Amino acid sequence: MSVLKRFLFLSLALSGVMLLSCACKKPLTKPINQDPPVVSPPLNDGPPVDYWLTRADQSALLQKQSGEWRFSEGSPVGTLIEVDDTQQFQEIDGFGYTLTGGSATLINQLSQDAKEALLNELFSTSGPGIGVSYLRISIGASDLSAAVFTYNELPYGETDLNLEKFSIEPELKDLIPVLKRILEINPKIKIMGSPWTAPTWMKTNLSFKGGSLRPLYYDVYARYLATYVQVMKSHGIPIDALTIQNEPLHSGNNPSMYMEAAEQATFIKTALGPTFKAAKIDTKIIIYDHNADRPEYPLSILADQEAYPYIDGSAFHLYGGQISALSTVHHAYPDKKIYFTEQWVGGPSNFAEDLKWHLVNVLIGATRNWSRNVLEWNLAADAAYKPHTEGGCSNCLGALTITPSVQRNVAYYVIAHASKFVPAGSKRIHSSLYGQLANVAFKTPEGKNVLIVMNTSPSDQTFHLRYKNKTCTLSVPAGAAATFTWAS
Repeated sequence: MSVLKRFLFLSLALSGVMLLSCACKKPLTKPINQDPPVVSPPLNDGPPVDYWLTRADQSALLQKQSGEWRFSEGSPVGTLIEVDDTQQFQEIDGFGYTLTGGSATLINQLSQDAKEALLNELFSTSGPGIGVSYLRISIGASDLSAAVFTYNELPYGETDLNLEKFSIEPELKDLIPVLKRILEINPKIKIMGSPWTAPTWMKTNLSFKGGSLRPLYYDVYARYLATYVQVMKSHGIPIDALTIQNEPLHSGNNPSMYMEAAEQATFIKTALGPTFKAAKIDTKIIIYDHNADRPEYPLSILADQEAYPYIDGSAFHLYGGQISALSTVHHAYPDKKIYFTEQWVGGPSNFAEDLKWHLVNVLIGATRNWSRNVLEWNLAADAAYKPHTEGGCSNCLGALTITPSVQRNVAYYVIAHASKFVPAGSKRIHSSLYGQLANVAFKTPEGKNVLIVMNTSPSDQTFHLRYKNKTCTLSVPAGAAATFTWAS
C-alpha cells in the first residue's frame, strides 16, 4: 500500500472512532448526584410538654419546672401511660371549694388591696390565677358559719306560710359582696347552693340540730328554696345547682336535718320539682349530697318515675365508702350526672399524706368515676379553725388560713393542680393506669391535653407518656403531684 493510501485509511478509521465516541456522550437532562438528600426526622419533633410540680416536702408548690420535654418517635421500654383523646367521657363543670359564711367573712375583712389580690389569685384564669371555676355555698348557715340562722326564723309557735318574712339579710355583709366580686373576675363560675336545715318552725323537733322536715311544710319549703334562688338572682348571683339537703343522714351536726331517701323523693316530685317548673327556675336539682357508702339512697330516688324527670344528678362526699360508688350510680342511670361536693382536711394537716390521699381518692378518683366537678370543703378558716357554730366542725383546715396574712394549705394545691389547667367545658379522656402513678387526663375546649399524676411511691418514678404514637419520657418525685400539659 502506498504511503498516501495508508494515510487516508488511518484518517478514516480515526474519524469513525471519534464519531462513535461522540454518539455515546449525549447531553444529560440533569447533573449527576443532584437529587435531594434523604434527611432523618429529628428525634424530638413532637409538641413540647409543660410540667407543674408540688413536692411532698413543699419545696415545690405548684411550681413550673424548667427544662424541655418533647414527644418523639419510638417505643421506649418501661412504665407507660397512654393518653387517647379519641376516647372521651364526661364534661367538666369545674373545680373549687365551699365558700362558707366564715370563709366569706375572713376574706371580706382583709384590706382592700389584699382582698383584691387574693380573689384574683383564686378566680382569675390569667397570670398567676388558679382559675377556680366552681363554688358551693350554704343556703342559710352551715356549721362553718359564726352562728346558726335560716332566712325565715320566727319566734316559737309562729309560722309564715306565705314567706312574708323571708330575708337574706344575714348574707348582705360578707357573702354577697364577696360573690359579686368573684363574678366580676370570673362571670362563668358555677355556684351550687346547699341547705343545712330548713327553718326550725318547719321541722319535727323545732330545732336547728337534727329533726326532719314536716310533710305539712313540703310545699312552703319548696317555695322557700325557690325564693332563695330568685332573690340571689336579683343580686346578680345565679345559682346553677341546688342540692336538697347537705348530708341528709347526719343529724348530729349544727345545723342539720335528717331526710330519708323516700322523703327526699316525695319532696322532689310533689313540691320542689313542680314549684321550680311553675316558676320557670332552671336551677339544677341534685339529690343525696352525702357519703359514697350509701349508693342505694340516690338509686332509690332515681328509680321513682315521678321524681326522675326533675333530677339533674347525684352528689357525693367520701367520709365513708369507696369512690367507685359514683360509677355504680352512673352506670345504673347514665343520663343523670354525678357530682363530688365535699371533702375536708382535718387540722393540723400532714401535708404529704393529705396531698396523696386527696389527689388519689378525690381529684383523680372522683373524675375517673364520672364526677363533673370536685370541691374541697371550706375555702378559708383562721388559725384556730374558726369561725364555726357551737357543735360544728372544730378542726376543719381551710384551703387558706387567714390571720389576716394568707397561708395556702394542702387543699389549695389539690384543687389548683386541676383548676388552673382544666377549665369548665373540658372533657375527661382516656389515660391508662399504672400502679403507683395514679392519673387522670382531660382535653380542654382549646384543644390542649392535661395529665394529672400522683406518685404514691416512696421513690422517684420515671414513665413514658404516649400520645398519638409518640412518647415523652418524664419523671415524678416520690410522693409528688404533677400536672403535664401539651398541645394536640
